Amino acid sequence: MSVVELARDTVRGATTWAFLTGLSWSGDLGAQLLDPATRADPYRQYERIRARGPIVHSRLGLLTADHATVGAVLRDPRFGHGEGGQRAEGTGPVLAGRAEIVDPLGGESMIGMNPPDHTRLRSLTTKAFTPRAIAGLRPRMEELAHRLLDAPARAGGLDLMAEYATLLPVLVIGEVLGVPPEDEARFRAWNADLAASLDWSSPPAARRQAGRALVELEGYLAGLFERRRRDPGDDLISRLLAVEEEGDRLTARELMATTVLLLLAGFETTVNVLGNGTLALLRHPGQQGLLRDQPDLIPNAVEEILRWDGPVQLTGREALEPVQLEGVDVVPGTMVVTLLAGANRDPAVFDDPATFRVDRPNARQHLAFATGVHHCLGAALARLESEVALRALLDRFPTLGLAGRPARRPTFVLRGLTRLPLTAGHAPARAAVT
Repeated sequence: MSVVELARDTVRGATTWAFLTGLSWSGDLGAQLLDPATRADPYRQYERIRARGPIVHSRLGLLTADHATVGAVLRDPRFGHGEGGQRAEGTGPVLAGRAEIVDPLGGESMIGMNPPDHTRLRSLTTKAFTPRAIAGLRPRMEELAHRLLDAPARAGGLDLMAEYATLLPVLVIGEVLGVPPEDEARFRAWNADLAASLDWSSPPAARRQAGRALVELEGYLAGLFERRRRDPGDDLISRLLAVEEEGDRLTARELMATTVLLLLAGFETTVNVLGNGTLALLRHPGQQGLLRDQPDLIPNAVEEILRWDGPVQLTGREALEPVQLEGVDVVPGTMVVTLLAGANRDPAVFDDPATFRVDRPNARQHLAFATGVHHCLGAALARLESEVALRALLDRFPTLGLAGRPARRPTFVLRGLTRLPLTAGHAPARAAVT
């Protein structure tokens, strides 16, 4: 389910920060992905991995950057989540002994479940997360986006990440869940802390802070659930409380896990799509011009952003039974690391895949939202929010240029920026990313 699930479901055998930082990069194509130079631009490494064949052996597990193989693994029920992948790695000792705290990245959420448990929970959640409900959010999204851009448009510039990309998703997911406006700042702080739990390259201190944020967030949500039980509204939490199918309902712990996942998912995807996509447009002024001339291309541009520089680089699946994959005998317990971002630049599927084209006809064939039973539940929300955010930005800033050096977040699974200073005028668009 969404960016959170994709990030969480990565490499079971490589989830400790100490192990990751101790890996030798020499000769191991998977370990080399963690080299800081490679992390800045991993796409050449994906090409090297794909050139070795559809399956490559690594200390991280079996790797694949082949579009067909990635899709096959993600759709194959013989791959899923083993017992070792049912626990959240992001919270660590902070939650030791805290049985009342629900692990939103573990076995009580869709992330840690295989069918039929996953099927049951997803079916119940989908009943409250309908396409009609998502489409109805567009007018409010547009209002929020333009409100955030009012002051920057008058000033003639902004830091996209601090003043727009990290604010809009919190406002939108707050609207979706029914969070009171006065609590939005708290939600933004919790989201910032919890992001560390989504990337297994985060250091221990950041993970401990994520655990503390989870304790605070779940305490807040428990109170919000009680208020919505007494006084339901037209929001997702109220609908989740009300869903029923053949007498089945979400348990209190399933409700908590699902809500936290939706909160994180609704934040991380849009933040990184907007940041990565705006930087791509700055570095490809011809494509920015094409998008301004043909704004109807904006939905397709969002798909191309997801394909070209998506917010989640990889996910993983564990073999649940013996499988032969591309001629390789895979024994139960083996982790297959599916390099989503590598598959999204597979020349067997995408012509000239290293070129950014907002009018690419098959951009939507990307696997940025995964596929199969764990295909992103929030994909429609992420697409709509990214489209609205990008359209409003281009409307309010007739021209866009870099006003300083962008900065990239120090994560690997999640790919995004921490700073992107913009000016509403022409400026060199080739500044290096720190």
